[in-house]
Amino acid sequence: MNKGTVLVVEDDKAIQNLIGTTLEIFDYNYLISSNAKDGILKATSHNPDVIILDLGLPDMDGLEVIRKIRSFSLVPIIIVSARTDNADKITALDAGADDYLTKPFNTEELLARVRVSMRHKMQSTQVQPQNNIFTNGNLKIDYAAGCVYVDSAEVHLTPIEYKLLCLLAQNTGKVLTHNYILKEVWGSTLASDIPSLRVFMATLRKKIE
Repeated sequence: MNKGTVLVVEDDKAIQNLIGTTLEIFDYNYLISSNAKDGILKATSHNPDVIILDLGLPDMDGLEVIRKIRSFSLVPIIIVSARTDNADKITALDAGADDYLTKPFNTEELLARVRVSMRHKMQSTQVQPQNNIFTNGNLKIDYAAGCVYVDSAEVHLTPIEYKLLCLLAQNTGKVLTHNYILKEVWGSTLASDIPSLRVFMATLRKKIE
């Protein structure tokens, strides 16, 4: 049974083959793009469930690809890159990526992150408390539509930002620990995910404050 479609934007043929074979074995449809231009085109025309993106593409930096895709889509984006510096990871997440994996990578870990991203995508449309509208000052969350508004203007959030906001809205007035938020949003309590959480919280604040 097909589990969804993954777009792989990667110029290294060996890594293309590794990721493609792994996805095929585990019943995912997949598309391959060797450059940014073709990747953006496939993202618009095929509406993939997840995008796996390399940052070091021949025709455009991956960060710019993230920004262009975020201008029209909230599809989960997993970065797979040789850039190991923490600053690179934070910059990519700040640009709109949902996850970051460094090369060389374990295919089982990549598959786990694909599953988590697809689960986030599904959950972002399934979070519907009994009261379908949440309001707090100039902030409004329409759970049924999956939309967020500030001063009546719609705010575009990534799937993780949306889930974070819903979690905070449902726990208004409560103090939530890092571990609680990581478990609810990421499904894990790894200390290595705390910097990612801080980045997402910072980008969320910029969008709604």
